[in-house]
Amino acid sequence: MNTPSSRRALLGALATLPLARIGDVHAQNAPAVPAGWPSRPISLVTPFAAGSGPDVVARAFAERLGKGLGQRVVVENKPGASGFIAIDTVQRAPADGYTFLQLDSEHLAAIPRLYPQRHFRPFETLAPAGTFFRTPFLVVVPTDSPWKSLTDLISAARARPGTVNYGSWGIGSPGHLGGEHLEDLTGIQMQHVPFKAASELFTAVGNGDVQWSFGSIASSQAAFRYGKVRYLAVAAPRRLAAMPNVPTVAEAGGPPALEVNSFVVLMAPKGVPPGIAARVGAEMARASADAELRTRLDTFAFEPIVWSPEEITRHAETKAKVYGELIRRADIRLE
Repeated sequence: MNTPSSRRALLGALATLPLARIGDVHAQNAPAVPAGWPSRPISLVTPFAAGSGPDVVARAFAERLGKGLGQRVVVENKPGASGFIAIDTVQRAPADGYTFLQLDSEHLAAIPRLYPQRHFRPFETLAPAGTFFRTPFLVVVPTDSPWKSLTDLISAARARPGTVNYGSWGIGSPGHLGGEHLEDLTGIQMQHVPFKAASELFTAVGNGDVQWSFGSIASSQAAFRYGKVRYLAVAAPRRLAAMPNVPTVAEAGGPPALEVNSFVVLMAPKGVPPGIAARVGAEMARASADAELRTRLDTFAFEPIVWSPEEITRHAETKAKVYGELIRRADIRLE
C-alpha cells in the first residue's frame, strides 16, 4: 500500500543504500505497472536545443531507459517560447506513460512567476517522474579582467552603482536571477545584459563586452579552453571536483548564502498511472548509477541526483520562494 508512512520508510531505506541499488529498491516498493506497458516507443520531450547540455544528458538517459523498459525512448527537441512549446505539448498528451518531459528548476520555479498570464501551475498539470542532474554555476570573467576575487567585483560595483554589468542567457535564467540575488545580498546595483543564447553570452564575456556572468562548466567550457575567460568562484557550498582550484563564493569574499544552481527532472502528464511513474523513476535511478554515464556527467560537473516525487516537489517549491521574491523585488514580468 502506497501510504505516507510507507513512502517515508522507502526514503529512509534509500538514504542508506549505494546509488547503484536505489533503482532496485524503487522497483520492489512500487505500485504495479499496467499490463502491456510499454508496447510502443516512448517520447521524451525537451525544451532544450539539440546539442545543449541537458539534451546530451537526455539522450544518454534515453538510451539506458530504452534498454531497461524494453522499448525505444525517443528524444524530441521542442525549444522556444521559454519552454512553453514543449510544456504545452506534454500537458496536452494522454497520461498513458508514453510521453514524458524534461524540465529544469527554472521552468518549475521561475517561469510561472515570470509569465503570470499563462497561469502555468506545473504541479497541477504535470507529475514528477524522475531526476537527471543538478549543476552549480560559477562566476565567469574575461581573462584580462582586473578582478582577482569576488571581493574585487563587489567592491567595484559598490564604488560605482549601476555601472558594472553582467550578462545572462535570458531574462529569468539562473544567470539573471543569480545576479539579482547577489545584488540583494550585498546591496550593490548592477546592469543586467540578456543574450539569446549561452554561446553569444560567453563570446561577449570573452571579448570584454560584458564584465562578468554566471555560467556552468558545460556552457562556458569552450571559452575557458580557448583562454578567453576564467573563473572567480563557484556559487556552491563546496568546491567542484572538476575545478578544485576555483574557490567557493564564501572563500572568494562573497556572501556565503549565495548559491546558484539548477536541477533537471523528468515530468509526465498529470494522472499518469503510479506504477508507470515509479518504474520510470527506478530506471532513471539505475541509469544514474551507470559508471560510463556518471563519468560523462562528471566532465561537466553535473551531479546525478535521485529524488522521490515528493522531494522534487519540495526542491521546486523552495526555489520558487527564492525566485518569487527576487522577481517581485526586481519587478520582472514577461509577456
